Amino acid sequence: MKLSKKGEYALRALIDLGIAAEVGRPLVQVSELADNEKLPTKFLEQIMQRLKATGFIESERGKYGGYRLARPASKILVGQVVRLIDGPLAPIGCVSQTAYRRCSCPDETHCGLRMVMLDVRNAISNILDRYSLAEVVEVTLRKMRRDGVPLPFARSEPAAGKHGGAPFRHHPEEGLIENLTGDYAI
Repeated sequence: MKLSKKGEYALRALIDLGIAAEVGRPLVQVSELADNEKLPTKFLEQIMQRLKATGFIESERGKYGGYRLARPASKILVGQVVRLIDGPLAPIGCVSQTAYRRCSCPDETHCGLRMVMLDVRNAISNILDRYSLAEVVEVTLRKMRRDGVPLPFARSEPAAGKHGGAPFRHHPEEGLIENLTGDYAI
């Protein structure tokens, strides 16, 4: 599985919409999303239309219109978005749960390659389906606040807000880790 540019941009835009919601910004224009992430606006507009058509985001028209999440960020899994944009997570068709295709090997049941690729698919799926957009947004905001980085889409909230400076510890059951340099791995 390789995340395409379209998949990457979709996730980055959704994370930004989640951040905007957290800092009290109800709507964000696609041009602002594109500027914040340094993405091509026309390409991002196409991605946003796909996300809207599938119920991840909604929009309001007009001068002060824009996009927002259509459901709580806690109900959007990273794996759902990747599958929507880039298709099945399986590296080969014979291990896909959503787009199974018989492979060319003579004995699929005893195929060593299939067994390895099944483990790969399961590992990718387990990781991408473990994280909600809300968790990614939370970690992103904590790190930005900790580092004093201005929050995107915030109107007047300082970077070190009421949550700033709180230590983030390793929680194996949640999968959020702070390494020795203070970077967060998701």
